[in-house]
Amino acid sequence: MEAEAENQTRPREYEIQGRLVTMPCLVRDACSATATWLVSARAAQALLPGPELEIAEVLPGRGLLSVACIDYRDNDLGDYNEISIAFFVRKRGEKNGLPYVGAAADMLRGLLPTHILHLPVTQSFTCEAGQVIWGFPKTVDEIDFDTTGDRARCVWNKDGQNVLKISMPIGGTREFPEQTLRTYSYIGGALHQTTFSSSAENLGVRMGGVRLALGAHPIADELRSLGLPKRALMSMWLGKMRGRFEAAERCG
Repeated sequence: MEAEAENQTRPREYEIQGRLVTMPCLVRDACSATATWLVSARAAQALLPGPELEIAEVLPGRGLLSVACIDYRDNDLGDYNEISIAFFVRKRGEKNGLPYVGAAADMLRGLLPTHILHLPVTQSFTCEAGQVIWGFPKTVDEIDFDTTGDRARCVWNKDGQNVLKISMPIGGTREFPEQTLRTYSYIGGALHQTTFSSSAENLGVRMGGVRLALGAHPIADELRSLGLPKRALMSMWLGKMRGRFEAAERCG
């Protein structure tokens, strides 16, 4: 058992485009703007790729969707922009605690895992690393992320079409204490779990305050199937974010 535990915690190396990436992968400086919506759990479930996961309902028939825009300024995988579209999920059959209240409480405590539906980036190296190491659905697309004013503004174009334009308020003075989080992905058709930790300075949380416009790309139609655009539940700004990503581990 000790040898098995040692193997699970030993740093792992991956060769990506002729470069070695050693686990854990460190994020030393980034900023992010995230919007969260209540969406139909049934419509969200239809977008999940496999039967192993289910949407975590925080209200009857309602789950949570997040859209996060991130500028990685100092990262083991480079300097790039990224957009994450993710659902909060549970493994099917996992104990849920109190109905609805348990899921909402777990989300606030950082205990509710996510599944990333789309993860566009602006650099090919991080795209390949994300696919190989974690099974993340990374693609290389056009992302313009502007944080110079009083709002973070992000535009995502893919295959010559606009997917979305989104803006959220910037600013905050609180600290985001380190949390250990989980996300699920698929590698070779098998469900995997990635554990990562995150902390930040200049945290700002607001109810609403999000402006979203959807384009003509099919991914925009996916978001429309969830009822977007509509008023967001909340937005969050992290002005100086740090993180640590472990290698993905196969579930079960």
